[in-house]
Amino acid sequence: MAGRSGDGRTPRRAAKTVSRSYHEGVPFPIKVCVVCSEEFELKPDKPGFANRCPECSAADAEDAAKQGTGTSDVLGNVKEVTEARKKAMRDLLYRKDS
Repeated sequence: MAGRSGDGRTPRRAAKTVSRSYHEGVPFPIKVCVVCSEEFELKPDKPGFANRCPECSAADAEDAAKQGTGTSDVLGNVKEVTEARKKAMRDLLYRKDS
């Protein structure tokens, strides 16, 4: 039989590799930024959202860093809620019916 090796198993196919020349002629898609309405090329590994230009994405990242998230208050509240949920489930599951 064609395509079989001597031990009765079918041979593994080599991994398909795509050459760089295949992608050289393909341009990046042109998108329009939803914030500033400027056109930009959507390239791989672009930081931020796919519908925002790199300048607007960088500005959003800077604004978020300046504001801070205040996670200490939120996380403390989440821990309290989680503990209360666990206690309620424990009470429901292991209460003695009288």
